[in-house]
Amino acid sequence: MKGKRYKPEEIVNILRQMDVLIAQGQSILEATRHVSITEQTYYRWRQEYGGLKTDQLKKLKDLETENLRLRKAVSDLTLENLPFLCLVIRRSFSPKASKPPCQSGNRPDKKHKPVSVSAI
Repeated sequence: MKGKRYKPEEIVNILRQMDVLIAQGQSILEATRHVSITEQTYYRWRQEYGGLKTDQLKKLKDLETENLRLRKAVSDLTLENLPFLCLVIRRSFSPKASKPPCQSGNRPDKKHKPVSVSAI
């Protein structure tokens, strides 16, 4: 059974409430029961959001969103420029050299000798 999904702002408020209850002398188990979460959830939230204030949480969320956007932009540009990269590699090889790595399908760092079936 799935439980309730809390927003990050709600999580920070629950963690603050937990800190107050623990400071009043309640055990962690009693405090988690009071706020209706499990002990494991408390420790996970404390590891991820512990010590954050609401404004810091908003900055964290904005940075995560920007990071996701930038990662997507980099991957899109990499895929767009892949044909040009292969063209540059192809032109940098001399005519006597073997095929460039983007065409040969072989990894340049590992050179294998072909094994004939009759030798086995």
